[in-house]
Amino acid sequence: MLMLTPAQIKRALLLLISFHILIISASNYLVQLPFQIFGFHTTWGAFSFPFVYLATDLTVRIFGKEPARRIIFMAMLPALVLSYLIGVLFHDGAFQGAASLAEINNLVLRISFASFAAYCFGQLMDIKVFAAIRERCAWWVAPTASTVVGNLIDTLLFFGIAFYHSDNPFMAQHWPEIASVDYGFKLLISLCLFLPAYGVLLKVLQEMILRGSAKSALC
Repeated sequence: MLMLTPAQIKRALLLLISFHILIISASNYLVQLPFQIFGFHTTWGAFSFPFVYLATDLTVRIFGKEPARRIIFMAMLPALVLSYLIGVLFHDGAFQGAASLAEINNLVLRISFASFAAYCFGQLMDIKVFAAIRERCAWWVAPTASTVVGNLIDTLLFFGIAFYHSDNPFMAQHWPEIASVDYGFKLLISLCLFLPAYGVLLKVLQEMILRGSAKSALC
C-alpha cells in the first residue's frame, strides 16, 4: 500500500472511481450487442468488463482492503444511473433520441440492476480474495486468483438476473451459452493480456497520482 499525501489520495480516488464508472457503463451497453465467434454466442461486453477487475486489484494494491470497498460503493450509484441512461439512449446500437428517456425500458433497467448486484458481490469477493493472498504469495498469484473467482461470481449473477426469462427472446434463450463464453473470454483477456501488464499499469497509475500532486505543489 502506498503512503500518500491528502492531495494524492484525492487524485487517486478521482481516477479510480472514474475508471470504475466508465468501465461499468460501457460494459452494460456493450453486453446488449451480441455476436458470434467460432460459432459461439457472446457479447462485446466480454472484452471490456475485465478492466473492472484490473481497477479493483490496483485499488487494493494502492489503498488497501477497506478503502477499496469504499471506492466501490462510491462508484456503484453513478455507474447504475449512467448505465441506464446510455442503454436507453443507444438501445440496440442506435441512438433513440431524448424522448426515449420518457418511458421506462424494462430490459435496460434489468440489465442495470443485474450489473449493480453482480458488481457489488463480485467486486467485494474479488477484494476479499485479493487481500487474503497478496501478502502471502508472489505478486501474480493474487490478481490471478481474484480474477478467476470474481469473474465467475459476477458472470453467473449478472446473466442470471439480467436475462433469465427476459423480454429479449434471443438473450433469454442463449444466456447460459453466452455467459459461459463470456466467462471464458474474460479469463483469456485478463490472464493473457492484463496479468503481464499488471506491474506496468500499477507503475503508471502510481506515477499519475504522484505527478499530479507535484504539479499542484508548484502552482
